[in-house]
Amino acid sequence: MLIYLDACAIQRPLDDRSQPRINLEAEAIVTVLNLIESGDIDLLSSEVLEFEIRQTPDAIRRIRAQEILSVAGAFAEVSDAVRARARELMSSGKVMAMDALHVAVAIEYHAAYFCTCDDKLLRKLKALGKTWPPYFVSPLELAAEVISK
Repeated sequence: MLIYLDACAIQRPLDDRSQPRINLEAEAIVTVLNLIESGDIDLLSSEVLEFEIRQTPDAIRRIRAQEILSVAGAFAEVSDAVRARARELMSSGKVMAMDALHVAVAIEYHAAYFCTCDDKLLRKLKALGKTWPPYFVSPLELAAEVISK
């Protein structure tokens, strides 16, 4: 099973865990990362993720995120198909450029799940009502799905 974690999901375990929701999401992502490291599921990395992670100003967060991406079993380039899909997503008026590229990568490379901590983005993606994979999920939803498989 191939999954795509956007940059905020990858960095969730590094966030301040004093808030219960953030702590739960961080633990969910750690669970998913453990399953990736054990080979039970595969992580899809991308040029988009690498670019966004390089922009992280905090060196510790940037290095940790790069370490996570280094265990990815698949890598996606931004192809013409990805660009076209991103334009389609942006034309809905609901998805911004960088988010559209992340989602387009997950779609074009056939990820089973696209995970984000961004509630607004998640609501917008679910509202699109598209029938193609991936399933758009929060960290808690993703952990529940991959643990049950």
